[in-house]
Amino acid sequence: MKCSMESKKPYMAVFLTQCIYAGMALFSKAAITKGMNPYVFVVYRQAFATLALAPFAFFLERNKSAPLSYSLLSKIFLVSLCGITLSLNLYSFAMNYTSATLAAASTNSIPVITFIMAVSLRMENISIKQWHGMAKVFGSVVCVSGALVTTFVKGPPLYSSAQKEIPEPSTENSSKRDWIKGSLIMLSSNTLWSLWLITQGLLVKQYPAKLRLTTLQCFFSCIQSVVWAVVVERNISAWKLGWDLNLLSVAYCGIIVTGVTYWLRVWVIQKKGPVFIAMFTPSAFILTAIFSAFLWKEILHWGSVCGTVLLAGGLFSVLWGKH
Repeated sequence: MKCSMESKKPYMAVFLTQCIYAGMALFSKAAITKGMNPYVFVVYRQAFATLALAPFAFFLERNKSAPLSYSLLSKIFLVSLCGITLSLNLYSFAMNYTSATLAAASTNSIPVITFIMAVSLRMENISIKQWHGMAKVFGSVVCVSGALVTTFVKGPPLYSSAQKEIPEPSTENSSKRDWIKGSLIMLSSNTLWSLWLITQGLLVKQYPAKLRLTTLQCFFSCIQSVVWAVVVERNISAWKLGWDLNLLSVAYCGIIVTGVTYWLRVWVIQKKGPVFIAMFTPSAFILTAIFSAFLWKEILHWGSVCGTVLLAGGLFSVLWGKH
């Protein structure tokens, strides 16, 4: 019985991780829809993340010898700027034009985009004469097709709403433009995040203290996001946080998403490997779609469903070939 429970722990941990990521999409959308500036949202999120990780980084890795040179600090600063600051700001900005469900669905493209980048940089090899190589290429093409379908094809609603409204043609066209704009920005965010994932392997070789490295990147990202937000948002009232949904959202994304999932992902990867945790990525979309329908009365469209099926199918094909 004990052995059976031990074998189930990785499944429970990875499911909890996907639940947390689904919550990230829901809370981000709720705070930004309520009126919180997306750039200010990122600042507070990264501040909470830094404060949450710093004590663990100090006490758990204080015995690790990881010297920091000016050259290495510069690399970490630039990686934080491109991979975290730009990625999170684009993600939050895209929430103005898309839904939480689309945000969760788009994360299925991250493993495949990362794989395509790795191949382009010659960090990954493809042998198209073998089945696993063909599976990788086929999966990449299917995943890209899914991303295009999700972006450009909204389609009719999957189910009818209780309150039906007949949109005016101009409003409907504007909605389609916003949907495409938001989807493209979200894909840009995912592409930058994929680039960040690739650079982590290179940075860890130079600075093996992983938790300290993550904390440094969160800190640099927080400073960079402050500069960005101050330039864009001059209204001081936009920076106010009360005991409301906005505070809960930034605390959740900073502490739970960045802090808790970091440990869960590392633990699951040590137990089952990176392929195992990547296989569960599509479940975040399913959870987000369910909660969005009940909490925010969000209507799912056929374009999102078909695009997500292609994204998930392409992801599994690439992961099978990789495995």
